[in-house]
Amino acid sequence: MRLWSVHPRFYDRQALTACWREGLLAQAVIADPSRRGYANHPQLQRFRAAQDPLATIGDYLSSVVDEADARGYRFAREKILRTGPVERIPVARGQLEYEWGHLLRKLQVRTPAAWERWHSLPLPDPHPLFVVEDGPIADWERVG
Repeated sequence: MRLWSVHPRFYDRQALTACWREGLLAQAVIADPSRRGYANHPQLQRFRAAQDPLATIGDYLSSVVDEADARGYRFAREKILRTGPVERIPVARGQLEYEWGHLLRKLQVRTPAAWERWHSLPLPDPHPLFVVEDGPIADWERVG
C-alpha cells in the first residue's frame, strides 16, 4: 500500500489509479477496524492518529479524485464515505524527499514523459492534506 504524501498532480496514470484503489482499501479498514488484510499497515498510522480518521482519509481521497476529474478519468467520488473539515497532517521533509525519489524512479521506467517533466524539481508540493515540517523519513516507512 502506498498512500503518497506527494501532490496527485505529479502521479502518472498508474500511480493515480493505484493510489485511488489503495486509498479506498485504507478507508474500508479505517471504517471497519475488524477487517482483515491491511488492518495493521503502518501507513494507516497517520490517518488513525487524526481526530476524525474517516473524514481524514476521505479528504485524502477527495484530492485524488479531483486530480482524476481534471484528467478526464471517471473515479467514483460517491465511494468516499465522509470528508472534513479536518486538520492538515504534518509530513516530514525527509519523508517527502524519500517518496519523491521513489516516485521519480517509477516514472522514469513507466512514464518517461512525466519523468522528463518533473525530474529536475527538487521537492514537489505535498498532497493538500499534508503540511511539510522539518524531519527525517517516517518511522513507518519501509526503506528499501
